[in-house]
Amino acid sequence: MAKGNNSGKKFSKKRVIKWVTGIAVFLVLVFIGAGCYFFNMAVVPRQKSFVSNGTVAIKKSDPLYKEKMWYKKVKKQTWTETSAKNNYRLVANYLPAKKTVIILHGYMSNKENMGAYAQLFHSLGYNVLLPDAEGHGQSQGKYVGYGWLEKADVKRWAQQVVRKNGKSSQIVIFGVSMGGATTMMTAGLKLPSQVKAFIEDCGYTSAKNEIEHEAKVLYNMPAFPRFPLVEILSGITKLKAGYFLGEASSRSQLKKNTKPMLFIHGSKDTFVPTSMVYKNYRATNGPKQLLIIKGAVHAKSIEKNHQLYSKTVRKFLAKYVK
Repeated sequence: MAKGNNSGKKFSKKRVIKWVTGIAVFLVLVFIGAGCYFFNMAVVPRQKSFVSNGTVAIKKSDPLYKEKMWYKKVKKQTWTETSAKNNYRLVANYLPAKKTVIILHGYMSNKENMGAYAQLFHSLGYNVLLPDAEGHGQSQGKYVGYGWLEKADVKRWAQQVVRKNGKSSQIVIFGVSMGGATTMMTAGLKLPSQVKAFIEDCGYTSAKNEIEHEAKVLYNMPAFPRFPLVEILSGITKLKAGYFLGEASSRSQLKKNTKPMLFIHGSKDTFVPTSMVYKNYRATNGPKQLLIIKGAVHAKSIEKNHQLYSKTVRKFLAKYVK
């Protein structure tokens, strides 16, 4: 009888191990499948339901209607560049003046949506270079780099400005949302000496932090399965696009920066939480200034208080770009 009981126990143990192994394999496959889904949602350029896609129509009710229409009608040159990583063809609009600002758009946006910013800088006497990031607008590309891939391309655009406009060029790099994060990540590179200052508007602390935040807000996803799902997404992103989400860090790059940086954020930003700007602000080692626009939601600071926004940008540039 004892022998039979032992045999039954062994059989029972084997069944339990089988079931546990089967469940574990099933869960791994589910998480990998979910990771692939979120990779296509977050990293592959395509139509997104949670952000504005492509060029946004200009309405007369828009508080920045005049500025945006000015940009639409003004004569532009077309510049091209080759991406640092994959030799994609990149395209930019260029408006000539004296000094130069490179304006970087946000996630799934493009250069045509940056008219109000172009008008502001051009009115201050700046050449305006507006590139489409990889996989956006007219530029080629398979993946979104969240600033990590794009930073090397921005450096190339700056080098092109120096080649075309001469060594006496003075360059400012400005970006909004993902463009703001790209600006901060670019600030950590060894750049041409002609790059004098940076202005970032509502950029995130890192791609990983932002995706974790959006998973929580958009999908109401609790800590589990947010972990390990974001980690799996990060691994897939590394395999396909060449970087981990945690690598795409504004804060780590800002620690290498010694040049002036103006940080701008809306007080009611829930897409890139306002709390992120304070962490970014503390991270940089160069001269810095912080502007919080009261009542502004994500990427709407210039619209919410155009006068204060313009005045702050003008004074900052007058101080650091001669």
